[in-house]
Amino acid sequence: MSIKSYEEVIKHLKSQKRSKHLLIGNGFSMAYDPKIFSYNALSKLVEDSDNDLLRKLFAVVNNRNFEQIMQQLTISKEIIAAFDGDKRTIKKIEDASSALKESLVDAVKSLHPEHVFKIPESKSKVCASFLKDYLDNSGNIFSTNYDILLYWVLMRNELPNAIDGFGRDVEDQGEYVPKEDVILSELRWGNNKDTQNVFYLHGALPIFDDGIEIIKEEYDGDYILENIKKRMDNGNYPIFVTAGNGEEKLSHILHNHYLAFCYDKLCSIGGSLITFGFNFGQYDDHIIRAINEAASQGFDEKLWSVYIGIYSEDDIKHIESIKKKFKCKVNMFDSKTVKLWA
Repeated sequence: MSIKSYEEVIKHLKSQKRSKHLLIGNGFSMAYDPKIFSYNALSKLVEDSDNDLLRKLFAVVNNRNFEQIMQQLTISKEIIAAFDGDKRTIKKIEDASSALKESLVDAVKSLHPEHVFKIPESKSKVCASFLKDYLDNSGNIFSTNYDILLYWVLMRNELPNAIDGFGRDVEDQGEYVPKEDVILSELRWGNNKDTQNVFYLHGALPIFDDGIEIIKEEYDGDYILENIKKRMDNGNYPIFVTAGNGEEKLSHILHNHYLAFCYDKLCSIGGSLITFGFNFGQYDDHIIRAINEAASQGFDEKLWSVYIGIYSEDDIKHIESIKKKFKCKVNMFDSKTVKLWA
């Protein structure tokens, strides 16, 4: 199988007048700085934790879903309290919940040191240009990352065609008010989903489920981490899928209407899909399943091919070993030829 450059792939698709979409994985962030964006850092944090209780909690749930464990701790506490249960047990649950929140905050901070938000303007613009090529040509961007880097680049450069589905609603004030006095809601997902072209397949740290609405924390320069922490302190937790096999990830996705919507969109794309920094590992079968659903659509709508970015000979061997899983043509290109950050 020949290994093309990224530029050759883009030229070929343009000559075929074929639409293209982008799927990015952890390699997107690693390409900026591998020392900062270590793979599956939240999961590793749990593995390395000195807190025996946290390790036991993750073992009971049988995955590392922070949101699910937090919810179950809250429910357990309420049930025990409803039966006038042991206050010491309730206190232990409260302590475990606090420890879990602090662990999540620590992980977020370890993933996003302050200088991540000091990305040189030149690098930020180069990355924005790379993304803009998809957004300006009716393409979609899918991310499995839960870090803030993609979101930060899109917001920082104010790409006009980047639509993540979030917007503001006019709050009901009970009576007519002048336009200048209208109160707008925080950023909510839904009203703009029909034109959405940026999808966080596994959620992301700025995206929250408050039980009624899916909320996005606003970009606010260097303070977005503080805003995220404030939301968590108020009982809201980011939506993200950090671990589990393909079936477990898919189950989590399908039980959240935002994640399910994003996944369904991946299942319905046509043309060609380009992947960068996504290695199609042993826990990514749910992504291959979505690609195959897209490839099984009608002739005019189907996904014809996937172009997978590779870095090494081992990557080539791996893709060769799994390409039979795909129902569309599999091609490879050299990820090092992508002008992503410089």
